[in-house]
Amino acid sequence: MAITPPTDLLRSLPQVEETLHEPELRALEALVPRAMLADCVRAAVDETRRAVLAGTCTAVDPRAVAEDACLRALLCLKPSLRRVVNATGVIVHTNLGRSPLAQEAVDAVVDVARGYSTLEYDTRAMARGSRHDHVEHLICALTGAEAAIAVNNNAAAVMMVLTEFASGHEAVVSRGELVEIGGSFRVPDIMALSGAAMVEAGTTNKTHLADYERALSPDTAMLLKVHPSNYRMVGFVESVGVAELRRLADEENARRGARRGERGGVLVYEDQGSGAFLRLDCFGAYAEPAVAESLRAGCDLVSFSGDKLLGGPQAGIVAGSRELVGRLKKNPLARALRLDKMTLAALEATLRLYLEPERALAEIPALRMLSEPAEAVRARAERLLETVAAALPEGCARLSVVDEIARAGGGALPMCDIPTFAVRVEFACGDALSCERHLVSGRAMPVVGRIKKEALLLDARTVLDGDEMAEIAAGLAEYFEEARA
Repeated sequence: MAITPPTDLLRSLPQVEETLHEPELRALEALVPRAMLADCVRAAVDETRRAVLAGTCTAVDPRAVAEDACLRALLCLKPSLRRVVNATGVIVHTNLGRSPLAQEAVDAVVDVARGYSTLEYDTRAMARGSRHDHVEHLICALTGAEAAIAVNNNAAAVMMVLTEFASGHEAVVSRGELVEIGGSFRVPDIMALSGAAMVEAGTTNKTHLADYERALSPDTAMLLKVHPSNYRMVGFVESVGVAELRRLADEENARRGARRGERGGVLVYEDQGSGAFLRLDCFGAYAEPAVAESLRAGCDLVSFSGDKLLGGPQAGIVAGSRELVGRLKKNPLARALRLDKMTLAALEATLRLYLEPERALAEIPALRMLSEPAEAVRARAERLLETVAAALPEGCARLSVVDEIARAGGGALPMCDIPTFAVRVEFACGDALSCERHLVSGRAMPVVGRIKKEALLLDARTVLDGDEMAEIAAGLAEYFEEARA
């Protein structure tokens, strides 16, 4: 059989203008601007061109290119950012928006978004106010800090602290804490961008107090501690705690004649990352340290996320010394990185729930999912199985509830196995991969589960009762009707 050379295939790629005249694309002109349709056609042609060059396309079908362009155009009509059913068992799922908000936080966002608000207006003074005031007093009450500031994420908080207090000076950090979190947050890169001179102490697995002592110089401005968040080293390891770093900083400040927190002194700063306000007993030794613990141990400043273990909106919070936080508020980055009214509303509402810890555990979704007893999850898995079974055509799948392990996600509690229960879908017709594709790509509300041993798992720990269960059942029923047809 003769093989068509790639050059001939490339010549046979359809022209954009010709493809735009195909009936299915002409039918969309009333719904999609022509310029957007042309972009979709170009994208479809480019995709085919890449397949030809990669050797995976042996024949160019203009109709298939037109259909691809049509699907791309139809996707443009859907909102790109939309709700998802998280059936993965990963609670703080970075790709799925991290922590879902409590209903009180959602209501607060709607309330300030629908009209004007007191964002920067002090009703008591009847004059201009500060947006920092909405959350600062709550953070201080919950952590014991003297002052606090919230910016748009924790990477921003770290950047601002390093820029204000260590730019042009040295910051000492353990080699074992030079972490990468996510795809682009790397401690050495952030320190270089801030203008701080990074001084490494100790080794990858062991850092002693003497290593920090040797690293100190007259130009040292900061002892930086970075919580490893998404990994742990075990075995022959050792690290230095905040209390020991506090004593070392105090001794150095005494030699310099500088009081704690003064310019020219050495401050102790911890990037705690996950931002736990409560030490959850259900995780025992794996529990993340609470922000208040780090401040009591001697940190001048602690930064942490708002949308991980705290369970609120995306934010980066810095809590600690009144004098130091005051300097951060005056830093130009404070305006560049400030929170908008909707995020502040969600954060304030979430923080207010923490004033009653039991209520926070019950009403903040991330905390509830993390601490919910396994038997309660089993009961929800049974309800999910019943909902799905009632919707599916007979004989298309075998359903069962199985023991599984859930994860905290978001770079928190990496060593902790969270017992959970999932509905296991085994396929009598169709298969797990095509079903997963249908649930994710073919639905207005995607359903994201996970595949294990050619079966689809739907983890009940992260699935909510009510419409989410109905959405899973409808998606599976639709898939099996198509698979049988």
